[in-house]
Amino acid sequence: MRDVIIVGAGPGGSSVAKELALRGYDVALYEKRQEIGAPKRCGEGLSSSSIERLNLKIPRHCIRENIKGAIVYAPNGKSVEISFDRVVGHILERKMFDKWMAEEAARAGAFVRAKTYIKELLFENGKVCGVRGTFEGEEFEERARVVVGADGVESKIGKMAGLKIRSNPQLMDSGYQYEMANVDLEHRGYLELYFGNSIAPRGYVWIFPKGKDVANVGIGIAGDHDRPAKSYLDDWITTKPGIRKGSILEVNAGGIPVGGFLKNMVTDNFLLVGDAAHQVNPIHGGGIAESITAGRIAASVIDEALQKGDTSARTLDKYNKVWWKERGEKLRKIEKLREVVEEMDDETLNFLASELSGRDLMEFTRGNRLGKLAKILMKKPGLVLLARKLL
Repeated sequence: MRDVIIVGAGPGGSSVAKELALRGYDVALYEKRQEIGAPKRCGEGLSSSSIERLNLKIPRHCIRENIKGAIVYAPNGKSVEISFDRVVGHILERKMFDKWMAEEAARAGAFVRAKTYIKELLFENGKVCGVRGTFEGEEFEERARVVVGADGVESKIGKMAGLKIRSNPQLMDSGYQYEMANVDLEHRGYLELYFGNSIAPRGYVWIFPKGKDVANVGIGIAGDHDRPAKSYLDDWITTKPGIRKGSILEVNAGGIPVGGFLKNMVTDNFLLVGDAAHQVNPIHGGGIAESITAGRIAASVIDEALQKGDTSARTLDKYNKVWWKERGEKLRKIEKLREVVEEMDDETLNFLASELSGRDLMEFTRGNRLGKLAKILMKKPGLVLLARKLL
């Protein structure tokens, strides 16, 4: 019997595996894909503040571009620039980054294996006690004192464990992205974000540079919209000759949780981490730092539970409490901001572009200064009710 089995080798799962292996536990980390990190389902951005907070020593081969700011475009074309005289983030190569994190878990002593599909959980007396899966066509069963579900946004493991993880369809955006080469990048070193309800309803289009003429060009829109995200993205690209002439190296698509945070992420001998638990920033959809943060919290709680010899839901509930205190409450504020932005028409977005600074936008994405945004909205009588939702 192992101490812990983790299903899913993304940043969250690898973080749990590494932290527990360093503490001396017998840990297995299983990934269903035949190559960890591929295909990616991510814009690949990570802020320097998150890297510093998490004390990540990311190897150079995992980084494609240094970022010094962002340019945000309103529907009328007016731009708001966020600019710094230093590097404030990176565009990663997720194939390399995820694999590096799994390597770190393996070096710490975890057993890591790709192309391992966990098809069901094992139960004893109604409690999770292990997994049943296949590797290269051969079935296996393995028991563990704790199982961690880190299997992404479509988590099946969480449902198998009996957790209520299904969220409102309106809290799931649809993402579609091309990695493109031979594109013209007017603002290398800057993220470009394009807003407008005709461009990307309840979302935005992005250009994330990955070199002098390579970029992730993608879109996130309301998942319940009647037109697919690809259709909107393709239409937008036709309006940008410098992008349109590029070649498509990779196509990525998938759901993006943008809220609906779970109050309960545990049951007896089991807990959820990362996208599987909807742990994503609701305003921009970034989940790398959130998954790693949650993974470390989970590892600490599991360590304590194993030492006590009590891995019941009551003991593991500490994970819920700590995560909500450290990250959940902040992310809930950001979710309120997203809910307000979704109700804005193009006229309101254009108005805000003339009233806000780049620093304001940056702080908003962190859940700060929302009172300032409310005051600006109150300048227009028709936006008072919208402003009150932020207070």
